[in-house]
Amino acid sequence: MTVIRKIVTTLEETLIEGDVVLPQPFRKVSAVAVVSNSASGRYVEDLGELMDLGEQLGDILPRRAVALLGIPGDQVESFGKAVIVGAEGEFEHAAAIMHPKLGAPFRAVLGKGDALIPSAKKRANIGAVIDVPLGHKDHARVRSHFDAMEVRIPDAPKKHEMVVAIAVTDSGRPLARVGGMRKEDIGQ
Repeated sequence: MTVIRKIVTTLEETLIEGDVVLPQPFRKVSAVAVVSNSASGRYVEDLGELMDLGEQLGDILPRRAVALLGIPGDQVESFGKAVIVGAEGEFEHAAAIMHPKLGAPFRAVLGKGDALIPSAKKRANIGAVIDVPLGHKDHARVRSHFDAMEVRIPDAPKKHEMVVAIAVTDSGRPLARVGGMRKEDIGQ
């Protein structure tokens, strides 16, 4: 049986980038669940329980992140997901959480999300850091939204746990100026 041990949300606001005071803060939010891994330490053919957990977290975590961001879900501009598997888990356990079912409820909370959700996974011990990759939710080529948010839970993952993280933003990187497709170009 899989259990959610804790949920942690973090709001990061950038007010100054380089030496430029931004006209409005650039905000990123992560919502992270520490969950037991029911398949940890042994080979399990059917990972359906982890896939179902991914679906639940695909609803719970984005709702918490959007609430902390303080804007309607459809105004979120970029998103991403990541999983750290504890030492006794497999990479496939992270894949079971992230890929088959997490995306649909995540997109439903945001009202859209045509692009693939950028993702990362790793196996690590307690206190490990992972960067949640970010990309524009509606088009993967919007270069101003290529970013990441660092996530770390000091007491997780234990060897039979996973850290499941999502991140969202209210805009692209501050002062983006490397060219490429702009968000205004989506759909043209």
